[in-house]
Amino acid sequence: MPAPLGPFGPSAALLLGLLRAAGPDGISRMELAERAGLTPQAVSKITARLRAAGLAAEAGRRASTGGKPATVLRLVPGAGHAVGLHLDRDELTAVLLDLAGERVAVRRAPLDLGAGAEPVLAAARAEVAALLAGCPGGRPGGRPAGLLGAGVAMPGPLDHRAGRPGRVTGFPEWDGFPLREELARRLGMPVVLDKDTNAAALGLALRPGAPDSFAYLHLGTGLGAGLVLGGAVLRGGRTGAGELGHQTVQLDGPRCECGGRGCLEVLCLAALARGDLDGAARVLGTGAANLVRLLDMDRVLLGGRAVLAAPGAFARGAREVLAELGLTAEVAVTDAPDTVAEGAAHLLLAPVFGAEPSGFPPQPVGK
Repeated sequence: MPAPLGPFGPSAALLLGLLRAAGPDGISRMELAERAGLTPQAVSKITARLRAAGLAAEAGRRASTGGKPATVLRLVPGAGHAVGLHLDRDELTAVLLDLAGERVAVRRAPLDLGAGAEPVLAAARAEVAALLAGCPGGRPGGRPAGLLGAGVAMPGPLDHRAGRPGRVTGFPEWDGFPLREELARRLGMPVVLDKDTNAAALGLALRPGAPDSFAYLHLGTGLGAGLVLGGAVLRGGRTGAGELGHQTVQLDGPRCECGGRGCLEVLCLAALARGDLDGAARVLGTGAANLVRLLDMDRVLLGGRAVLAAPGAFARGAREVLAELGLTAEVAVTDAPDTVAEGAAHLLLAPVFGAEPSGFPPQPVGK
């Protein structure tokens, strides 16, 4: 866990996760012990440390059922924060989330990812500074309580362990650039880097009631997928999992910027460009069907700028393709415009609550 909130160890992370899930109504120490599989004595010691650190507080007492009324504890959301940055091909979105995952502040600005590293890094630094200065309790040059750092999400391919983009489709000049290290140096805080679709999938997986396994299809300036299996984001050893947009579905199709032909992405974006919304929806549905067949998924979530502009059309088109193939997976549209940016912030928040899937992220780089 990054320095501002610990370290407290895995048992404390588990209790923090239970406190967050309980919400503002809180949870008793006895309930914490039962759900965590810890002794009441261990829970008392750990919660005392969490209270001393300002992460937990009393939320009143439960009515007595014959014994001593139980004291209820709750998470203190404002005790910690994380920045989420979405570096899209044409737009930068920056959000600040508290420990409960609630949005505290958001900023958006135009961005040209192809302008080169220097302008992109300068824009990111400026927007993060403005975000922090404008949040409740923020001030110029100041930061909110318990700032863990910044999670950064951008189009792939990239190497999340090395913190470096690969040959981003359409922008090969990013290949191998030390983005994580350079951004950490300029922001003066820890930074982690992941693919946009993976970050979005992580944020969605942490929502209350989220399914254990699902595929998230993101259609915006590109097309990709985030895959959650058994509650963990599937990244692959080189962050190569989920490159749905570059599946070939038409061998003699149009040339894609990835170097292939007939990729889902180039076909879907071409349909959007000519105003064929139904055609784009069916291409997206074809990608969904491929994932459902390959991974036996029961649920598909659709998101991204293009989907949110016409959610009904894309949901209907994807469902029709699945139904025609006899596939029964449920299709739904996410309801948040900033799924990627908020998911990026969860790259730092998730480990605080013991929700670090598959050992990710690696130790953040930075101060």
